[in-house]
Amino acid sequence: MKERILSLMGFSMQRDNLKTEIISGFTTFITMVYILALMPVMFAPLADMGFPVNSLFTATALSAIIGTLLMAFIAKRPFGLAPGLTLNTFFAETVCLSLGYPWQFALTAVLIEGLLFVLLCISNMRQIIFEMVPTPLKYAFAAGIGFFIAMIGFKNSGILAEGTIFNHMETLVTPTSLLFLLGLMLTGIFAALRVKGGLLLGIVIVTIVGLPAGVTTIPDRLFSLPPSPEPLFCKFSFDYLLWPDFWVCVMTMLFFDVFDTLGTVVGVMASAGIIRKNGRIPHMRRIMLSDALATMTGACLGCSTVTTYVESATGFAEGGRTGVSSFVIALCFVASLFFAPLFLAIPAAATSPVMVVAGFYLFGVVRHIHLTKYLEAMPAFLSILLMPVTGSISDGILAGLLAYIILHYLTEAMKYFKKKKLNHINS
Repeated sequence: MKERILSLMGFSMQRDNLKTEIISGFTTFITMVYILALMPVMFAPLADMGFPVNSLFTATALSAIIGTLLMAFIAKRPFGLAPGLTLNTFFAETVCLSLGYPWQFALTAVLIEGLLFVLLCISNMRQIIFEMVPTPLKYAFAAGIGFFIAMIGFKNSGILAEGTIFNHMETLVTPTSLLFLLGLMLTGIFAALRVKGGLLLGIVIVTIVGLPAGVTTIPDRLFSLPPSPEPLFCKFSFDYLLWPDFWVCVMTMLFFDVFDTLGTVVGVMASAGIIRKNGRIPHMRRIMLSDALATMTGACLGCSTVTTYVESATGFAEGGRTGVSSFVIALCFVASLFFAPLFLAIPAAATSPVMVVAGFYLFGVVRHIHLTKYLEAMPAFLSILLMPVTGSISDGILAGLLAYIILHYLTEAMKYFKKKKLNHINS
């Protein structure tokens, strides 16, 4: 019975290690649990518009649980899903606060965007979008995401300010930064020695050391009952379907969702060596479909777009390869509904070093890019550079694709005219 259930998540007793998958899932969860605390803060300004912020904690956890379970049983891959930060900002700051539309408008747009994403996944369009990405750029996405996730780690530690600017030397001697540097050293050593569960062990050690340093705070209580998600459940308004601005929002969300997911999945799996010689990735359709369905269920629960988290790279770095890791992530989110104070007490100084080391693992695929082939290497470099600089995976992907197309087109055009000129001279 146990083997039967595990096989439903792509686990094989002969090929995979259950302990590794469990550690992988827990590590990924620890690095992405911050979203539970961040979501209510990001949407707090919408309280004046009647948005039930108190229900958002429960809605966020439930959307992460359902989305990650979809990934576990449909795609059978170790990715964690939850509402995405980029689209949270677009939902709250742009659509609601800047443009002044009701939050029901934005929530309906998320639902329609998820539906369109599902249609893309079950049609040939998904394959066309995936295959239009050249193999060198797929490796560039991995390297770029490596820098991106490492930069997030440094920002969370307080060493980097916004805009990737080094704060000041004083920031290196704050308790948080010192703990971060300690964690980075320990995690790096564990990784070099190939210690199983080394990333998770580093988180535990830094969290404990942070207690006397005052960085880790002991929560007042360990158990709490989650608020009811009912005020957010299926609060759609389809009166906006004929509005042009509504479809602009839908298409913007769809673009970010598709390319963020594409970049994250391709990058993380390429770094793990799960990419074929023709550039294809096994189960890509199922992964994208899981993400799309998670967006629709998340919208029903009252959340902004649910997406595949780049923090899943930490689980891959621990050796997770099957849906069992995703199942563990989902179970952890279930526990977080009732033990949120305990999980949220883990400081950023403990999780940030893991993100930097995971970024290093992702960066390693740059060796597959032929740097002497400039038409491939230059767009790849641009994509790698712009992901951390712009703070957007989608922007890095778009820049790399445009550069690749323009360079190849102009080069071929110049070759054509040069050949035509030579033929004219010879004649």
